[in-house]
Amino acid sequence: MRVAAAPARGAGVERVVAALRAHGATLAVAESLTGGALTAALVTVPGVSAVLRGGVVAYASDLKRDLLGVDAELLGAEGPVHPEVARQMAVGAARRLGATHAVATTGVAGPGPADGRAAGTVHVAVAAPGAVRVRSLRLAGGRAALRAASVDAALALLAGTLGDPRPHPEGGEQPGPARR
Repeated sequence: MRVAAAPARGAGVERVVAALRAHGATLAVAESLTGGALTAALVTVPGVSAVLRGGVVAYASDLKRDLLGVDAELLGAEGPVHPEVARQMAVGAARRLGATHAVATTGVAGPGPADGRAAGTVHVAVAAPGAVRVRSLRLAGGRAALRAASVDAALALLAGTLGDPRPHPEGGEQPGPARR
C-alpha cells in the first residue's frame, strides 16, 4: 500500500537542518498536538540523519511525565497545555534523546477546547545549550491548519535560536493561518 509523504515545510525546514549541521548540533523533538508532523517535516530533508536524534510523540500527560520528565504537579495544576509544559518537554527531550537542541509542541488543535484551553492555544519551546525559549500563540483555523501553523512556529523558533532570524516562507516568525 502506498502512503503519500508528508509535505515538506519548504525552505524553512531545509535552513533549520543546514543551521544545525553548521553548528555541529543534534536535535530531538517532543510533540503533542503536532502528532509527529514536525518530525515528518524534518525527515523530508536529505541528510537530516546527520542531526536528528529522534522524536517522541507524547499525546497523553502520563507520557509527558514518564518519558520527558514533565513535572507531575505542573501537569496536575495546569494541564498539558501550558508554556512551562512545553519548556519541560523540550528540556526532557534533549536530555532523554541525547541531543544538543530540542524542540517541543503542545496545544489544542480542536475542533473544540480541551483541558480548559481554547482551540488554537499553542506553546512551542526550544532547548539549546544554556537557554530555553518558549513562544505562546493563539491561532485560528481548522485542525489541520492549526497543526501546520504549530509546525511552522516550532521551526521558526528553532531557526531563531540557531541564529537565522529570517522568517519562514510558510508564515514568518509568528506563523498562523489567522490570529485571534
